[in-house]
Amino acid sequence: MSIASGIIKEKGFVLKKVAEALEGEYGIPNKETSADPLEVLISTILSQNTNDRNRDLSFKALRRRFPDWVSLLEADTSEIAEAIKVGGLAIQKAGNIKEVLRWIWKRWGRLSLSPICEMGTEEARGVLIGLKGVGPKTANCVLAFGCGREVFPVDTHILRIATRLGLVSSKVTAERAHGVLAPLIPAGKALSLHLNLIRYGKEICRALKPRCSLCVFPEFCTLPPEHRSEKGLV
Repeated sequence: MSIASGIIKEKGFVLKKVAEALEGEYGIPNKETSADPLEVLISTILSQNTNDRNRDLSFKALRRRFPDWVSLLEADTSEIAEAIKVGGLAIQKAGNIKEVLRWIWKRWGRLSLSPICEMGTEEARGVLIGLKGVGPKTANCVLAFGCGREVFPVDTHILRIATRLGLVSSKVTAERAHGVLAPLIPAGKALSLHLNLIRYGKEICRALKPRCSLCVFPEFCTLPPEHRSEKGLV
């Protein structure tokens, strides 16, 4: 076995144990994975650089103002931005949403992203990442929650925990982390691990003031003991 293979195997073992510990703590999440892929795409675009609450408020406001995709496509960017302003970066996100809808209409002649679910996973991911404003996380969210694929989106919570576990370097971005973590995910656990890690990152392994005394896998944490504190990282 090469050194690289050994490292991957060791990190895979750690992530398997983490997945087991989280399912022991939270159970297996019951999350809908057959949502409209276009809704998932737009919701995930709205989630960028904001929190879940503001994402949800933005999406609800968007659907109230534009109850169907055609009216959204025909709207001015400024109108869209006004509707989603609570989530921040409104002009940028509005422009990206318009571009995505134009592309979908031009490619398929209808405002539906369901054809993406008929593609192979790698092909579909490549097509999605080619869209303006769509990176690996957004593409994987569409594939996971809109198409039911076994893929693993990496958000800021997951990246933080993966870094503290030594699974990725502190210099690795969330985009690059997708490629690093993908081969480590236990078979059949992508969705459960994704959702449980996000919950864990919000409740326990927080960016500020992590609740280290409640950690369910402290043996794998790479932070020095003196940097672990109920009051936060020293």
